[in-house]
Amino acid sequence: MKIKSQKDFAAGLMFLVVGAAFAWGATTYSVGDAARMGPGYFPLLLGILLAVLGVMITFQSLVVETEDGHKIGAIAWKPLGFIIGANLLFGLLLGGLPKLGIPAMGLMVAIYGLVFVASLAGDRFRPKEVAILATILAIFSYFAFIWLLNLQFPVWPSFLTR
Repeated sequence: MKIKSQKDFAAGLMFLVVGAAFAWGATTYSVGDAARMGPGYFPLLLGILLAVLGVMITFQSLVVETEDGHKIGAIAWKPLGFIIGANLLFGLLLGGLPKLGIPAMGLMVAIYGLVFVASLAGDRFRPKEVAILATILAIFSYFAFIWLLNLQFPVWPSFLTR
């Protein structure tokens, strides 16, 4: 069978592998049933749904004819690096690294770091717009996670709250 859309084929395989990995990982938790869901129920269900979606997309890539075969182009290394780096920076700023003496900077600083670094992945960097976006995201995150959900994690840098 010939692959008629390389992009869809690769995306479908990626969804299938990630979904299967999540579903398999969820089986290490108590799954329960629909009436009494355990901690593994939701990840198992999402993993199965993602794997099924991957099978459907992969099948479609083999059946549906495309004009040019939707060839996979070169990997966009710059955006990939900045997006992955922004997520790593967010985790580092949020919780710190006590073993290396890096203090927790809290949610607000972590969100600003995430937004500014992720915005470097694009073609144009507009600091004013990025600052506005980061501020709005920080305000909504504070109200959603700290005020409404009452989650317990650092909001401000640890050296300011002692």
